[in-house]
Amino acid sequence: MNAPLKSEPMLPLERLTLPNFSVPPGACDAHMHVFGPEDRYPHVSAPHYTLPDGKLEHFQGLMSVLGIERFVIVQPSFYGTDNSCLLDALAKAGKAARGLVMVEDDVSRTALESFHEAGVRGIRLDLFKRAQQPIDDIKDYIARMAKMVDALGWHLQFYAPGYVVRDLVDFLHGVETPYVIDHMGYMLASDGLTQADFKRLLALMTEGQCYLKLSGPYRIAKDKGYEAVADVARAIVAQNPRRAIWGSDWPHIPHSGRDTGELLNLLVDWAPDANDRKAILVDNPQTLFDFE
Repeated sequence: MNAPLKSEPMLPLERLTLPNFSVPPGACDAHMHVFGPEDRYPHVSAPHYTLPDGKLEHFQGLMSVLGIERFVIVQPSFYGTDNSCLLDALAKAGKAARGLVMVEDDVSRTALESFHEAGVRGIRLDLFKRAQQPIDDIKDYIARMAKMVDALGWHLQFYAPGYVVRDLVDFLHGVETPYVIDHMGYMLASDGLTQADFKRLLALMTEGQCYLKLSGPYRIAKDKGYEAVADVARAIVAQNPRRAIWGSDWPHIPHSGRDTGELLNLLVDWAPDANDRKAILVDNPQTLFDFE
């Protein structure tokens, strides 16, 4: 078993790059994680990384610096299906926050309704964990989870390798539940993904219920720099700016010293039109996450 990645120290707030565009009122970071003390929130038995310094209070300070007013807490793999840390953070954050939980297949309707009252508006499906399963089994899993969220008006979020996304595209055309695919589809050339695969994915933004998340550019670019994914991000916005949302992926595990302000400013290049940026930062998250 590989040793967990070592989470790095957080970038101090005073070193954040400031926005170089007018951040619209109601702007939302639609993908971030919160972590708490290990003695209060135990992690899974074999986490992929050490405990990050991802405290809610630090992120709220970051929001003030960057002009972000809303955010979505995404359940990290670090805690598996124990959503206690997320729920406690939602209670502290109030109406400015929404959540995406991870659940077991047999989660009760009562538990889901309790999550809804707490501010949860969707289920995160970790398809990396299921990547070696037959594709038909993954389709059945998605269909089961879609039924769960339909009753509550929620959506699904897919955390999936690009090759799984590719193999699901035809199936996803028929999924009537809104869903979000993380990290621009995660279609890495190193995994054998092609431009044709990406174009098929983009079509889901106009022919289905798909939203693509402009998040994690460093996860796609690796060590090539953000410019390496600029064409991918621009193509997503050009395809349908009403089906794109932005997320910082804070605290940028394991490299928590990354500059979230620099990531936010990439939107000026990816979505040069101010109306498109408003859709991505405000209007689309409003629809998906039911902000008041």
